[in-house]
Amino acid sequence: MAKKVILAVIIVILIAVFALIFLVNDTVDVYIDGENVTVTTNTLSDIDENSINHDICDYTLDVMDDTTTDIDTYKKGISDICSSYGLEDVEINIDSSIGENQIPVIVYVDGTSMLPTLQDGQSVLLNKTHNVHVGDIVVADSDEYGGIIKRVGDINGDEVYLISDNKEVSYEYINGALYEIKGITTWVNINDINGVVISY
Repeated sequence: MAKKVILAVIIVILIAVFALIFLVNDTVDVYIDGENVTVTTNTLSDIDENSINHDICDYTLDVMDDTTTDIDTYKKGISDICSSYGLEDVEINIDSSIGENQIPVIVYVDGTSMLPTLQDGQSVLLNKTHNVHVGDIVVADSDEYGGIIKRVGDINGDEVYLISDNKEVSYEYINGALYEIKGITTWVNINDINGVVISY
């Protein structure tokens, strides 16, 4: 009788272990605070978790600099990294200092064109999104000016008109010629918007 009980207990334990293996999802938990990234991979698979976490961290830092990546393409990229390690159907959880499924980025103001709102050298917190509205302050990549931080003045379809808050106009002689110095105004495509400034 004791042997049957012991055998039954062993069978129940084995069933529980196999059920745990097949029922527990592999997960990747990512936390982003705007500058730093923390990744934790939870899996029962025999993989090098340090390597996969490092790869996801590197990818995240690239995403933070890429205007075209949104939360869906970001998660797809993480899923692709997991697949390269043999992990399929991974549950990916993104948390950040501004909420779930958000990608915050800290950027620094360069110049005085957003005075008095933003100061030269000031840090601002950006939410990586293409969901912009007139009046938002955004960071964008401009073909003409490079990386800029401006206010949305108008939206026409996929085109966004960006303006400077600093309306001051000055004049400066450069190589003997008089130049008008004023804030930038330019149109950019919505895909060139890196995100919306949410805190400064």
